[in-house]
Amino acid sequence: MSTLRTDAIVKNAWRQGLAVPGFNIPYLPMMAPVVQALRDCDSFGLVMVARLEWIKFSSGSLRAIRDEYEKVKDLGHTRLHLDHVPVIDEDNLRVDYAAVISEAMALGYESVMVDGSRLPLAENIACTAKVAALAKDYGVPVEAELGAVMGHEAGPLPPYEELFASKKGFTDADEARRFVAESGADWLSVAIGNIHGAISAAGKQKEKPRARLDIDHLALLQKATGIPLVLHGGTGIAAEYVQQAIKRGIAKINVATAIRQPYERTLAQGGDTAAAQQAVYDAMLTIIRDELHIEGSAPKLLGTDLGQGE
Repeated sequence: MSTLRTDAIVKNAWRQGLAVPGFNIPYLPMMAPVVQALRDCDSFGLVMVARLEWIKFSSGSLRAIRDEYEKVKDLGHTRLHLDHVPVIDEDNLRVDYAAVISEAMALGYESVMVDGSRLPLAENIACTAKVAALAKDYGVPVEAELGAVMGHEAGPLPPYEELFASKKGFTDADEARRFVAESGADWLSVAIGNIHGAISAAGKQKEKPRARLDIDHLALLQKATGIPLVLHGGTGIAAEYVQQAIKRGIAKINVATAIRQPYERTLAQGGDTAAAQQAVYDAMLTIIRDELHIEGSAPKLLGTDLGQGE
C-alpha cells in the first residue's frame, strides 16, 4: 500500500508526461464505482468534491464525502481532494473559504483548492497565500486558479467559438509568473479554451460545447510558471488535445460532467441506484482507457513499478 503524498504523485505525473485525473462526486453513490474502475484499470485518480456539489447537488458535506471515501478508499489508486472552494462563488456571493478549507484539512483531505479567479490579481494572490500558509501545517498541497474557466456562471455562455477566438478569460502568462512567485500555490488551474459543464437545472443534461485547447498558449504558461498545471472542464475535449496538453505541463485533469450525466440520466429514466452506478462505472472505463489513456498508471505514479516513489 502506497503512502506517497498527493503532491509527490502529481509531481511524478508532471515529470513523466502523465496525468492524474480528478473525479467529482456530486452524489455519494457515485464514489464506489469511480474507485472500483480505477482499481480495475490499475489507474490512479483523485476523488474530489467541490463546494457547489454540496450546495447545489447532494454530496452532503465535507464530512459526508470523507466518511463515504473511508468506506471505499484504495491508497494504491486514490487520494481525497477538495476541489473548487471559491472566494466569490458562482452566485457572486462571498464565501468563508479559509474556514471551509481548514475544515477539510482537519478532516483529512489530502489536497485542496482555493479559487480566487473572480478576484483582481493582487487579491487572488493574497487569498491563495493565506490558504498556502494554513496548508503548511498539514503538509497539504494547494491548487489555485488564474484566468476564467467559464461554465458555472448564471445564464448561457457566449458562443464557444467566439470565446476561443477572442481568448476571453485565458490565463495571462505574465500574471501567471507573478502569481506563482507570490502566492505559494503548488498547482495552477489555467484557462486555455477549456470550460466547465453547466450546473444550472436547465443545463445539467445538455451536451457541453466541444472545447479545444490552445496548446501554444499552454506552452507559454508552463514556461512562465514551472509548476504542475491543471485542466478543469476535461469532459468533451478531443483526446488529441488532451494528450498534447499532458505533454506540455498539464499534470491533473478534472472530470465531472462525463460521469455525472450518466448517473442522473439513468435515474431519470427509471433506473435504480445500482443501474446508475453501473452507468458511472462504464463511463469511467471509457475515460480511463480511451480518452485519457491512463490504464496502468498507478504503478508509474506511485513508484511501485520501481519499488520507490519520489
